[in-house]
Amino acid sequence: MDRWLPSIRATIRASTFIGYESHARRHVIPYIGDLRLTEISGEVLNDLYSRLAIDGKLGGTALAASTIHRCHVVLHRVFRDAIRWGYLERNPCDAADPPKRGLDKPEMTTWTAVELATFLAGTTSDPCYVVFHLLAMTGLRRGEALGLRWKDVDLERAVLSIRQTLIQIATGVRISTPKTARGSRVVALDTRTLSILCTHRDRCGGGPNDLVFRGPDGSPLTPIEVSRRFKKLAADLGLPVIRLHDLRHTHATLALEVGVHPKIVSERLGHASIAITLDVYSHAIPHMQAEAADQIASLIENTDPT
Repeated sequence: MDRWLPSIRATIRASTFIGYESHARRHVIPYIGDLRLTEISGEVLNDLYSRLAIDGKLGGTALAASTIHRCHVVLHRVFRDAIRWGYLERNPCDAADPPKRGLDKPEMTTWTAVELATFLAGTTSDPCYVVFHLLAMTGLRRGEALGLRWKDVDLERAVLSIRQTLIQIATGVRISTPKTARGSRVVALDTRTLSILCTHRDRCGGGPNDLVFRGPDGSPLTPIEVSRRFKKLAADLGLPVIRLHDLRHTHATLALEVGVHPKIVSERLGHASIAITLDVYSHAIPHMQAEAADQIASLIENTDPT
């Protein structure tokens, strides 16, 4: 692994590499780092996953199933490259049984239109208000919003371009590429959001390469602090406390419920395909199905057969 990690650094996103390295050094190497490649079997890996599920985390607490599955993903890539480099003939991960991902995935929670409007109305004086408003009205990921530069925002055309993202790392923050190929996209802005961004620009200033959202000293906002601020404000307003990422889910859910075509929603979110959008937001589809059924029935019933 010490040889493998540097070899892949330039081939994957910075945030992906950070995750790979963290899982390798914290959860894999301490347990099986002293074994030879040929000593690692499906049985050895299953034992590793069991140990991680019991006392894998620092302090002796269990790792989440999703984290163990990510360790499996890292190991699968390690052994795949070992085969390619001639060190192994088969991948031991193929004989292992990692926990299924998603078993402990946090349940998606969203706000109603009334709850979202209440939050935005109650936070207009907060320093992070423009960030929250933009996330709610565009469905951007947190890092995409915090990574925006003024040259990425076309106030005349009322669109913004996602070209980079701000990610949290152990030592602070780092600029990285969008999460997926379709993550690099253009997102239209509504009139109200455009006005708020114009006011923000007039108040804060900044050159084309400056971040749209910066601290008082001009430094980037820390993603985790923005998330904490969001939860505190929600609690103070007596609203259901959701994650900041759930503003993205709220945007998509509300858009689907009012009839925005799933393909448009998918494009705004930067999903790799419309299938992902329909799968993630399947809870909003029954509403659309019922509405479609009524519309089709009304069309036929009101049509004169003569």
